[in-house]
Amino acid sequence: MPSARLLVLFGSQTGTAQDVSERLGREARRRQLSCRVQALDSYPVVNLINEPLVIFICATTGQGDPPDNMKSFWRFIFRRSLPSTALCQMDFAVLGLGDSSYTKFNFIAKKLHRRLLQLGGSALLPVCLGDDQHELGPDAAIDPWLQDLWEKVLGPHPVPLNLDLGPPGVPWPSKFTLQFLKDTPSLDPEELCVARTDPQGPPSELQPFLAPMVSNQRVTGPSHFQDVRLIEFDVSDSGISFAAGDVVLIQPENMASHVQQFCQALGLDPEQHFTLQPREPGVACPARLPQPCSMRRLVSQYLDIASVPRRSFFELLACLSPHELEREKLREFSSARGQEELCEYCTRPRRTVLEVLCDFPHTAAAVPPDYLLDLVPLIRPRAFSIASSLRAHPSRLQILVAVVQYRTRLREPRRGLCSSWLASLDPAQGPVRVPLWVRSGGLTFPKMPDIPVIMVGPGTGVAPFRAAIQERVAQGETGNVLFFGCRRRDQDFYWEAEWKQLQARGCLTLVTAFSREQVCVWGGWAGTHRAQSQTTPAPQEQKMYVQHRLRALGPLVWELLDGRGAHFYLAGNAKYMPADVCDTLLSIFREEGGLSGPDAAAYLAQLQRTLRFQTETWA
Repeated sequence: MPSARLLVLFGSQTGTAQDVSERLGREARRRQLSCRVQALDSYPVVNLINEPLVIFICATTGQGDPPDNMKSFWRFIFRRSLPSTALCQMDFAVLGLGDSSYTKFNFIAKKLHRRLLQLGGSALLPVCLGDDQHELGPDAAIDPWLQDLWEKVLGPHPVPLNLDLGPPGVPWPSKFTLQFLKDTPSLDPEELCVARTDPQGPPSELQPFLAPMVSNQRVTGPSHFQDVRLIEFDVSDSGISFAAGDVVLIQPENMASHVQQFCQALGLDPEQHFTLQPREPGVACPARLPQPCSMRRLVSQYLDIASVPRRSFFELLACLSPHELEREKLREFSSARGQEELCEYCTRPRRTVLEVLCDFPHTAAAVPPDYLLDLVPLIRPRAFSIASSLRAHPSRLQILVAVVQYRTRLREPRRGLCSSWLASLDPAQGPVRVPLWVRSGGLTFPKMPDIPVIMVGPGTGVAPFRAAIQERVAQGETGNVLFFGCRRRDQDFYWEAEWKQLQARGCLTLVTAFSREQVCVWGGWAGTHRAQSQTTPAPQEQKMYVQHRLRALGPLVWELLDGRGAHFYLAGNAKYMPADVCDTLLSIFREEGGLSGPDAAAYLAQLQRTLRFQTETWA
């Protein structure tokens, strides 16, 4: 073995960083390097001072935030008390995964790279900036970066001459072995669900609360292009508490028809029970998986067969394939030169794991069950902004869910796993329970009374603001300004009656933008500024969005922000709207506040630093 001890630490929100980390671990072992792969928050960070060689692989989430499984590490590594020589014995490299459509593209990787240098670490390479927006995905940056990495690592730590690189076409050992039981357990573990209706302590990912679904109501018109649901859960006696801005995480399941199709393709008996055993010491079994477990439960609740497979999926499948033609095609898809073809076959049309396996039937039928957890990623929980306040709806938790469905060139429409599953549940047909838990969100609202808030929430982005408005109104706070945008008043104007009632009571200033209509609604403060901000709306020649209403009420926005210390919040789709709103604010600062361009930018930056400007956006 070479003398190098390689440690790969990852921070992953959706699984991509973990997948890249495991790929790096496999490549290290092929090069006869001792390698450990761990999530950042599961690693004792004080041990970093003893590590000679560390590769950090981290995603950037939201608006420049670290993933959930590296937040503790993030807080520690930025302690001011850490000496500048703390990591002087460590060589390191940082690989970032991000999306260049976001303002803070790969912010976490860049900031971590700088911090490790400040602590005395020696960088082997410049930071790698993987980009989801690249036509070939993050691999376009990762592949050449890894080549350079191995040259750097193996320079001071060359592979001994008597050791060859492990052959790339031979499968690596599976992480686990499945030991099938001859008899069905007398006490069915399916009944001993990890999720409980009476959890001890606050519910969490390891022990979610099985919340009864109270209602599941479509809130868009029948002719509207999108099905949006208002779903309510009963959280009585759950130990769950939440505030405005918090999010609920929901653990979805695969469709029963897809589970059956997957089992048929791989020749699995859905009723067969098994126990799971790690192959190597120190490797833990998935914490949520019961032991023993049925194959049906593994596939329906744990394996993400509806996900779009990554390159490593094709790499392993090629190694397992006994069929020459299928094996050659899979190898091509997993090679560097085959990435454009893989993108055309899989990434662009959003082909799923299940569909790929059905396209390679001989290979699918030969997949050993031991490799299921290596081949298929685990289903990850989905986060939704909580759309209600416990002050207004005691013991209830509501969410607004846009059911994801769209078409690609494939025959079957693409469907979001969690939103489609939730939409299919009907509590009117019998009891429905959904595993969920709550965590703090990215939005925090002012505790001091009399501080106004300006909220911009087009579409389902309005959900966290409903919770905030309910909470603030219950506390007697009336300085609430909501900019809401949708297509048509009669199709997707969520909570119209509730907003109008609050407006009539003087608790809310509502400004709406209907992008397919000619009408806008003004109330409260907005009405007092209408004369000086714009004339009566004329028939729309261009689509009207929230940023246009925001600009029209520039004097009000400037007065609230600069004169009354208001907080500004933005939630919704991350594609164009956040940048458009920021540009609108900058123009308001220049025109209404008389600031120069640089001063306007500095004013906005100051609002962000003091948390008076907060965003929660999603792709």
